[in-house]
Order: sequence, then structure tokens, then C-alpha cells
Amino acid sequence: MRVTFLGTGTSQGVPMIACTCAVCRSDDPRDARLRVSVLVETCGQKILIDAGPDLRQQFLRAGIVDVDAVLLTHEHMDHISGMDDLRAVSFAHEPPKAVPIYADAPTQRAVRRVFSYAFEASKYPGVPEFDMRLIDRAPFRVGEVHVIPIEVMHLRMPVLGFRIGGFTYITDAKTISAAEKEKIRGTDVLVLNALRPQPHYSHLDLAEALALVAEVRPREAYFTHISHQMGLHAEVRSRLPPGVLLAWDAFQVELPEPIPLVE
Repeated sequence: MRVTFLGTGTSQGVPMIACTCAVCRSDDPRDARLRVSVLVETCGQKILIDAGPDLRQQFLRAGIVDVDAVLLTHEHMDHISGMDDLRAVSFAHEPPKAVPIYADAPTQRAVRRVFSYAFEASKYPGVPEFDMRLIDRAPFRVGEVHVIPIEVMHLRMPVLGFRIGGFTYITDAKTISAAEKEKIRGTDVLVLNALRPQPHYSHLDLAEALALVAEVRPREAYFTHISHQMGLHAEVRSRLPPGVLLAWDAFQVELPEPIPLVE
């Protein structure tokens, strides 16, 4: 299994417009962060998690020309607003391919509202084709890939993380119930949001993220959804415990392929 971090930034990205802090002026490429997203390649499937406003740039940079499915964590715009660019995936196929979109009911309603033109009975030529597939908190499959949703709370908003084999991806979390934490245990690689050192009302701060890593004990942990307030990548990295890193854009992680599901 290969995981590519397409973006590791918070909703405004890094550098942030009109900011002149040291991080936003940094010439270290690890401090430049597009909006958060990952691509998981496993069992012959390319699975995109979230499709934010930087999707076009992310696909071009990573050389991505097709995906087999998109998993959406929640409805916030930094996680769905790039979905129109999936029309390039749709029309790379003949006949055009409807891209499978896995999302819970609130997120589906938001997608249908924001991209209403993609769901009209009489569509304008060239709009993206979405195959909306409803999920809840029960495991589901993408081809032969078994996916376990993990519910976290973004203040009062439920957000879905996803576990695929030994890989778990969680973003925009502030709290996680004991039952949902049990779904994370045994993970080889945990990706977790860590916004900044200072407390935040709806995101894990750095200390909270480190505490959760210590509790569930993955083999490796990578922090994402990082704000410019986190500090310079090189300086923060030097203070993290063994087995914990700040992720950065275009970074890749490889881990053992999960056992594929068969009928």
C-alpha cells in the first residue's frame, strides 16, 4: 500500500494570504501546504480521501490521471470544493465514467447543494459525473478493499476517518469516543490532524494529538491539517518523539498491502 500526501495544510493553506510570518515566508518546501487530502493506492484501487480546492494542482503535481473512488470525511469546503475538477477523471473515459463518491448523508446533502448542476435531470454538457454512494458508520468495500469508518467530533460536527488495513486517516478531529478509538488500535500508520501548539476549539492541538498517539500506540504517526501557527517544519520536527513526524506535501508512506476481500 502506498499513501501520498497531496496536501497537509489547514483550510487557508500555507502560506496564508496576507501573512508575513516566518512560516509563510519560508523557502523550505515542507512549509508550503495545500489543503488536506491523501491518495491511497492498494489492491489495485486508487482511493482519494477528500477533494479540496487545490485538487487540480495536486493531481498535476502527483501525475494522477484517474481514481477509482473518493471518500469524503465531511462537508466543509476545504474538503469538497475541488470536486468539480473530477470531471477530468469522468471524461478521461469513453463513455464518461461516473466517479464513485462515498459519503454520509449530511455530506451528500452538501455535495448535492454545492454542485447542484451535476445532479440536474438535463445536465449542461461537460459537468462531472458523480456516483453517490451512501455510507454510515458500518464497514464498506471499495472493490476488494475493506474500509472501516471512524467517527470523530469536530466540535459538534461528526466527521469520518477511515481505516484501510494497517492505515488510519483522521482529520478535523477534536474528540474521539472510547469505542471509536478501539477501531484505531493496532494501526501501523496513523495520520492525524494537529493544527498548532495553542489550544483550538474544534481541532486537536499538538499536545492533544501527541497524547492520542501515545494512547493508541501506532507504529508510526504523521500529523496533517497543519496551520502556519505550528511553526517551521524543521524546528517542530526536531522536538517530536520517535515515530512521530509532521507530514508534508508530496510525501509518501508505504506499508503492507491489506488482505483483499473476496466473495
